[in-house]
Amino acid sequence: MSDSSVAAAISIEARCVRLQDKAADVAAITPVLERLPLSRRAASEVLIEVKAAAVNPSDVKAATGLMPYAVFPRTPGRDFAGRVIDGPAEWLGRDVFGSSGDLGIRRDGTHATHLVVEADALVEKPASVSWEEAAGIGVPFVTATEGLRRAVLAAGETLVIMGINGKVGQAAAQIATWRGAKVIGVVRKAEPYAGHASAPVEIIDSSSTDVAAKVRELTGGKGADVVFNTVGDPYFKAANQCLALRGRQILIAAVHRIVEFDILAFYRGQHTYVGIDTLAFSSIATGEVLRSLGDGFAGGHLKPFPIVDGAIYPLGQAQAAYRAVAGSSRDRVIIRPD
Repeated sequence: MSDSSVAAAISIEARCVRLQDKAADVAAITPVLERLPLSRRAASEVLIEVKAAAVNPSDVKAATGLMPYAVFPRTPGRDFAGRVIDGPAEWLGRDVFGSSGDLGIRRDGTHATHLVVEADALVEKPASVSWEEAAGIGVPFVTATEGLRRAVLAAGETLVIMGINGKVGQAAAQIATWRGAKVIGVVRKAEPYAGHASAPVEIIDSSSTDVAAKVRELTGGKGADVVFNTVGDPYFKAANQCLALRGRQILIAAVHRIVEFDILAFYRGQHTYVGIDTLAFSSIATGEVLRSLGDGFAGGHLKPFPIVDGAIYPLGQAQAAYRAVAGSSRDRVIIRPD
């Protein structure tokens, strides 16, 4: 069967959030709802009825031009959960979720009633996980997984997470404790760890404690094998001071791009910096990462983020959802098309 004959099998008029052009700032983001025809274009693709889709900071940043390769007009959204309604027979009717670095950025994404994506990008949704929870797994868990993989975190090593109560920080804590690492979390004010973990997590309040000195104390003077810096430059110096000999710092974000860098301490400490950008991941590559976590979710070692009712928005309130994320909401913000 040719790809063209497959594409003609089902055609849907999808309701989609659309960004017509780059916005000057968050306040100027003015998404509109449009109806667009949507169908599979290739035998290797599926058509999904979207049940829930997450809103990530990258969705908002791309709307304001911070990703110069983002196309306009487009439908935003990287993370999704839904049901396959057209595609290869083995996928028809299955409940799935997934994520991507190109969906919603370089091509139309998930903030819509329907989505076309490669079948190899799909992950089967566990029955115990709600649509909203499944939609919220994507970007944070992919970012955390790839960071820890690239930094080669091993069982028995110590991981310090700067910004542990953010979603990537919580995902990293879940994965690291599941895999047998010791986790120390750094927060900016007095508060407990807010997420799930398979082992106790030590917390350091950076507003009242010398982070590097406390990490040295907790590790018997050795320091951290790996620091997962989810914040960027505000913690860059402290992260470097925490590192053990041959320690690795993972970086995924920045407030200001330029930092002071002690070259001598870097090479004498034999340190490594690991930069993670999941926007470079295709939908298929992202699906591979998510499937590697399947045993963790199935065994209860990993858990999706709780979704509160007040953080769920219909398609027609996409602007409010984007503003909530831009305002650094601690909640996982979800768009529910129905």
